[in-house]
Amino acid sequence: MPSEYGIETDSVTLQRFVLNEQRKYPEATGDLTNLLTCLLTAVKAISSAVRKAGLAQLYGVAGNVNVQGEEVKKLDVLSNELMINMLKSSYTVCAMVSEEDENMIEVEVGKQGKYIVTFDPLDGSSNIDCLVSIGTFLEFSERIVKAQFSLKMYYSQAERW
Repeated sequence: MPSEYGIETDSVTLQRFVLNEQRKYPEATGDLTNLLTCLLTAVKAISSAVRKAGLAQLYGVAGNVNVQGEEVKKLDVLSNELMINMLKSSYTVCAMVSEEDENMIEVEVGKQGKYIVTFDPLDGSSNIDCLVSIGTFLEFSERIVKAQFSLKMYYSQAERW
């Protein structure tokens, strides 16, 4: 409902919506809520970096090439680091696959959770100088095997699919 100034003062944010939905499931552990909150924070940090890119001298190439053979932009590197570090610190992820990295990223044993996240932290960055739409692609799933995660286990499991 808008306030006397015509601005919504009690809006439903993504985090508020997810927390309200979680309350409907007494058996919920909160891991999914934590993961979604972490992803939301990472996307907000990436958005902030993109808005400040000109002032922070983040336009231009970083000097290396990604797995698709494209020149990596400075914003790609920063966005990838933001996403990886925020996901690792959430304690909800056991592995990540980034469009910017050739290999799967395994989370250290003490910080592992039950989700595997695949992402492109800054899709469309090659067109950012043209003011074309950019975004972040995300996919996450719960690991099938409940044992301690390892890349060897993941790849042997993937071969069976």
